[in-house]
Amino acid sequence: MAGIVALLAAVVLTAVVAWLLKTRNGRFAEQPPRADRSGLTADDIGTELGERATLVQFSSAFCSPCRATRVLLTDIAAKVDGVVAVDIDAEEHLDMVRRFGIMRTPTVLVLDADGAISTRASGLPRREQVLAALGQAVGGPR
Repeated sequence: MAGIVALLAAVVLTAVVAWLLKTRNGRFAEQPPRADRSGLTADDIGTELGERATLVQFSSAFCSPCRATRVLLTDIAAKVDGVVAVDIDAEEHLDMVRRFGIMRTPTVLVLDADGAISTRASGLPRREQVLAALGQAVGGPR
């Protein structure tokens, strides 16, 4: 009987954890102000920052959601003036992964025009979430 109770408890706990992870997947969270105020520079990402904002995706080679996120961010950057999308291979840039606490791929950082991190999301975000995060980074629609 104790084995069945333990199994039931494990199943319930697993379901709760899975639900929590699903609700957080792809959601953008505001970044608390950092004491060092370091963001990303053009040298860090290998290209110029966007005039209004930059979408930086940390990805890995065998990450299926990374491919879908890359397509989404590239499409948005092509349609929104002054926005650039950049894909960074997490395995090749472990220093930045550690610096910004990247725990999973894909992770998307939204940078303002100065390269400061405005917000971030782990997992595959939806289009409307990315657009809302961009609006926040640029201070509203222009």
